[in-house]
Amino acid sequence: MNILNLSTYSTHIKIVGLLAIVISIAAWSTDLLGIVYACPYCRVQRSVIGLLGLLLITPAVTHWIGKYFALVIGFFGATVAANQHFMGWKKISAGTFEFKDNLLVDPFILSACALTGIIGLTYLAVTAAKLPAKTV
Repeated sequence: MNILNLSTYSTHIKIVGLLAIVISIAAWSTDLLGIVYACPYCRVQRSVIGLLGLLLITPAVTHWIGKYFALVIGFFGATVAANQHFMGWKKISAGTFEFKDNLLVDPFILSACALTGIIGLTYLAVTAAKLPAKTV
């Protein structure tokens, strides 16, 4: 398995979907347990990652309605992530930016990761193809 080959992710789309669901659940757990502050931007991003993951593990991902759903929620999630990330760049330009003490919960870093992940999951959903029927 070559992790730098795009076909690896397309071939193992259900594993990618399950990983996205696990990431979403882990992120929601940190929120619900009070480890991170309640952030509406983060909540949207983790929800979109989970929904895209759910879509990737279902056969609906190969139907045009599933692809359209992926585009709508993917673009919404990417817009929210980009807006949150841009607020960090705005602080950098103003000279007021500081990383959080714990980089694992830094919104600038997390929004960049979410933006990258959401766009990747959306791409996988839109390009998903039906698997050929197995002949016995």
